[in-house]
Amino acid sequence: MRSTPTGPAVVPARSGESAGLGAALALLRRGAFARLFGVRLSAQWADGLFQAALGGAVLFNPEREADPLVVASGLAVLLLPYSLLGPFAGSLLDRWDRRRVLAGASVLRACLVVTVAAAIAAGWAGAPLYVLALAVTGVNRFVLTGLSAALPHVVPDTARLVPANTLSVTVGAGVSAAGAGCAVALRAVFGDGDAGSAATVLVAAVGSLLAALLATGFARGALGPGTGPAPADGPTPSVLRDVLGGLAAGARATATTPAVCAPFLGLVAHRLAFGINTLLLLMLFRHVFTPENVPGAGGLLGVGVVAGLTAAGLAVAALVTPPLVRLTGSVGAVRIALTGAVLAQAAVAIRLSLPTVLVSAFALGVFGQVVKLCADAGVQAGAGDAVRGRVFALFDAVFSICYVAAVSLAAVAGPVDGRSPGLLGVAAGLYAAGLLAHVGYLNGRAGRTSEPAV
Repeated sequence: MRSTPTGPAVVPARSGESAGLGAALALLRRGAFARLFGVRLSAQWADGLFQAALGGAVLFNPEREADPLVVASGLAVLLLPYSLLGPFAGSLLDRWDRRRVLAGASVLRACLVVTVAAAIAAGWAGAPLYVLALAVTGVNRFVLTGLSAALPHVVPDTARLVPANTLSVTVGAGVSAAGAGCAVALRAVFGDGDAGSAATVLVAAVGSLLAALLATGFARGALGPGTGPAPADGPTPSVLRDVLGGLAAGARATATTPAVCAPFLGLVAHRLAFGINTLLLLMLFRHVFTPENVPGAGGLLGVGVVAGLTAAGLAVAALVTPPLVRLTGSVGAVRIALTGAVLAQAAVAIRLSLPTVLVSAFALGVFGQVVKLCADAGVQAGAGDAVRGRVFALFDAVFSICYVAAVSLAAVAGPVDGRSPGLLGVAAGLYAAGLLAHVGYLNGRAGRTSEPAV
């Protein structure tokens, strides 16, 4: 399978619709883009609410106990199996009608959320609960991969992929954080025990059903795939060979396309550092930054504050990424972001206090999102429609494995209460390694940067 782009043709942007906030807002006047945007917002709001509600049920539930190894094992159960199945999901997204996939997967996710809520209410814990949550997570990642693969079909030209990604991914992440905030508010209404946690989780089904309803408004085939087997063909007996061959082609395309591979290296570093931060912060807010020690801002509420600041950082990234890319190119933007991430992570390692944690959360939200936006635009502009879903699925698999590995490292090497400046310093080193890898890769391919248009 060739890795040359076969997606929408490049059409020069009209005056006034160049990259930037104005271009992003102008895209909302396009009915197809606005509908896909609505699918994303509904799905990510439901995902944020579900994850926060599930985390509250496991970590901040007075009827349950948790320690770092329990959290790490839960994340491993949730993410690693999907890492193995994700590439197959990507292959199906390149074979089936993505409109049907988005609608059907959203309905399935709503049904699974109801099942998880019933399990929490019944007092389930450990592996049985994690397996059910795994199903929800796997289906949701399937939806998000489909949204990324479908985006070029609702954007008029590749020159506007950066503002389209800026709006979709950043606002989507912000809405996910808002969903987490809704979970905190709903727990205050329903209670923080098993019954209240189950009721909070159940609300997440509403977002998935809305996403399914919006997805059905697309015409058949409107979201691709544009090449390869017709959507009606479905899987064939050669699907395994097709998946493996497609992944190999996607890996080759990633390795040989600088606009895809270079920011991918930075994102790997970000996911590793993010995994360490996640585990340590959860333990800190469980044992150190508690309501007793930090009245009004401890425990799960403190986690919500961190999520809100991270979302604010994503919003800032939405504003600064397009002009930053215009000014420095995507290569320069990624390097600036990774340098900022090194400094922000080092600051919290040097002074581990609640104010530093909050400032670092905002800064890493900005810098990490800049790298992600550049990486997504690189895939959408540089990967062909016939393989784009598999490239995104490959990314998801690699990032999930890196995230779980980092969480496991923090669980084993870190203290129970999360106080570990040394591990936070390791996270800063990972960002530095990502920056060095980005520089080294492109220096080795001088003159072949092939940046996506902005």
